[in-house]
Amino acid sequence: MEKLIISPAPHIHGGDSVRKNMYGVLIALIPALLASFYFFGIGALIVTLTSVVACVLFEYLIQRFILKGSITIFDGSAIITGVLLAFNLPSNLPIWMVVIGALVAIGIAKMSFGGLGNNPFNPALIGRVFLLISFPVAMTTWPVVEPLSMKYLDAETGATVLAAMKEGSAITVSHLDMFLGKMGGSLGEVSAIALLIGLAYMLIRKIITWHIPVSILLTVAVFSGIMHAVNPEMYISPLTHLLTGGLMLGAIFMATDYVTSPMTPKGMWIYGVGIGILTVVIRTWGAYPEGVSFAILIMNGFTPLINFYIKPRRFGAKQLKNNK
Repeated sequence: MEKLIISPAPHIHGGDSVRKNMYGVLIALIPALLASFYFFGIGALIVTLTSVVACVLFEYLIQRFILKGSITIFDGSAIITGVLLAFNLPSNLPIWMVVIGALVAIGIAKMSFGGLGNNPFNPALIGRVFLLISFPVAMTTWPVVEPLSMKYLDAETGATVLAAMKEGSAITVSHLDMFLGKMGGSLGEVSAIALLIGLAYMLIRKIITWHIPVSILLTVAVFSGIMHAVNPEMYISPLTHLLTGGLMLGAIFMATDYVTSPMTPKGMWIYGVGIGILTVVIRTWGAYPEGVSFAILIMNGFTPLINFYIKPRRFGAKQLKNNK
């Protein structure tokens, strides 16, 4: 006689899996990836491939020889870390620096905490910030846009919109060019339209919810809009804030990381508003022209606290209260 085994509730399975969601995010990254290849050419291809291969290889080696656990490189998370790390780098960054960034992202920010699901901070951003602090010149030397360029280390360089703003120089790039991606910057931050296509795909497929991207972008728009209204000569317009730097990339793909972001809609709003405020503050008064990476990492640190105080209602809690 066969035994009937009943597991604890809930008994409904939604069909989601880590692998399915990870590869869904990778599909959403394709428009921005193609845009980076078009605007920066061979350099974007070299940096992206190096980052992805290094991240996957380091995760495999650590799991195989140090942790001696199951191999999870096929779940897509290491590939995403590699792509997002590359998206935060200049297209002329030397290969050896990209490899160091990948080692920090996977070896320190992810695997040292136990792997996927345990890291408190976004691994790709940790890798990016480490490189920025260690190699500030290389990380702030931006190739100018040259569609389908075959140049890599010898690419022509220039200031980004945010860097020019920080130096008090006139901004000569139109909002339309910013929207399409005709401006200097890191690989994944130059085409707002490509990133928004990725956002639409993830929302339609319900890979992420709208709360974090909307709360970040809305906060930046409102905060910078008030400042611009008070003194338009000193503070740039909210549209320029939204279309430049890594704001779109961070709001859509970095801040929405499942592991390092809050679980509840209310918690996501608090998290997103915090990132938006910190981004504008750092951009306006900080030493760096960009502040998205630091803002997300700071709010990553507050995520456990947000989850502790902003908890979802327990299943059946309302019915239990009515019965009393």
